[in-house]
Amino acid sequence: MPCCATPCQPPNAALVLTRETCQKYAMLNRARPLLLIALLASPLSAQTLMDADAFEAYSQGKTLYFGYDGITYGAEEYLPNRRVRWSFMEGPCMEGDWYQDGELICFVYEDDPEPQCWSFYQSDDGLVAQFENDPDLSTLFEVKQSDAPMVCLGPEIGV
Repeated sequence: MPCCATPCQPPNAALVLTRETCQKYAMLNRARPLLLIALLASPLSAQTLMDADAFEAYSQGKTLYFGYDGITYGAEEYLPNRRVRWSFMEGPCMEGDWYQDGELICFVYEDDPEPQCWSFYQSDDGLVAQFENDPDLSTLFEVKQSDAPMVCLGPEIGV
């Protein structure tokens, strides 16, 4: 088959290609499906897995609000010495600590001794947190951050 016969022929058939250019064009055509697969498999915004130092530098002294399925899910205030205060929206606050375990950031709260471990990624849009105890369960996204402390609701008062 001559070099520039189909499928090597570029879309603009009026172009006259040298053998070398035609071969490069043919290689690009063969690689196009692989490039498309790579593009579809990559995240829309670059994400960097955070270690403890990066996570602490990003979160220290802030209150971060996380969302799931477009709804604000909860907030966490990051205190000195890797202490945290977590609350589901409009719920009571839970005190805890966090630490690094391998590539994961794990939290232990006063109401549950079992660590809850997450992969934190920094993206162009803020933090992305993947729950690693059950990866099918949830991925949370940072929806807002504040330098103000969290407002914790007191114990429920009933009649």
